[in-house]
Amino acid sequence: MAEIVGAITTSHVPAIGKAIFQQLQDEPYWKPFFDGYVNARSWLRDVRPDTVVVLYNDHGLNFFLDKMPAFAVGAAPRYTHADEGWGIPTIPPFTGDQDLSWHLIQQLTDAEFDLTTCQEMLVDHAFTLPMALLWPEQDWPVQVVPVCINTVQFPVPSARRCWKLGEAIGQAVRAWDSDKRVLILGTGGLSHQLEGERAGFINKPFDLAFMDSLTADPLWATQWNSAELVEKAGTQGIELLMWLAARGALGEGARELHRNYHIPISNTAAGLMVMAPAA
Repeated sequence: MAEIVGAITTSHVPAIGKAIFQQLQDEPYWKPFFDGYVNARSWLRDVRPDTVVVLYNDHGLNFFLDKMPAFAVGAAPRYTHADEGWGIPTIPPFTGDQDLSWHLIQQLTDAEFDLTTCQEMLVDHAFTLPMALLWPEQDWPVQVVPVCINTVQFPVPSARRCWKLGEAIGQAVRAWDSDKRVLILGTGGLSHQLEGERAGFINKPFDLAFMDSLTADPLWATQWNSAELVEKAGTQGIELLMWLAARGALGEGARELHRNYHIPISNTAAGLMVMAPAA
């Protein structure tokens, strides 16, 4: 059976792509952020995943407001990035793990999740930038399975529903008849709001409490509905749902191996966690 080697959760703001392209990693503004990924990349070299299940939210490159599924799973042989209008250079395409994609689609459907199945799919910065942070050479030594969660068009799936999705993904991966090693990657957040009277909103105490909860009390964030989470984390901070789903995939227990938290990056609280299943 397949093995889940761990989970990484990370921010994905478009400005990261410009910083990478302009080679600003050692600039004082960016260095505390990029330095956080050194240990994560070292850990990846040790655990050597074969496939990455990427939990992320699309920002209009593949889905738009007129058609926004709650959950979508990619089943394509190849995933490409296109111009999003942010000035981010496009990066090399990714190879899909179609066997795992179809296994997940079947297992999640059996678990009563209503999915959109995408046999062709573009992936945006929420997918590409975390991958580039973890594999900066962009040679992609892994296959991928995109899992898109709507955090853009309200109503969005509840925190509890996303936790259950993560649990179901973890169960499906562990039941997959394969000897592959699988990494779960959850992207987005942490607290930020890009519009309205609270533009620039960051809630550091909540962010740190949420990060602590992922190992100490992982259902902590499910006590609030979506509106309450937006109040605490900002309109775009609801992207923490991907972190929650990624943690759910690890099962009952998880160990924190590394974290980084830095503010601000492009008006966003930038977080990173590396977690392993409980021993």
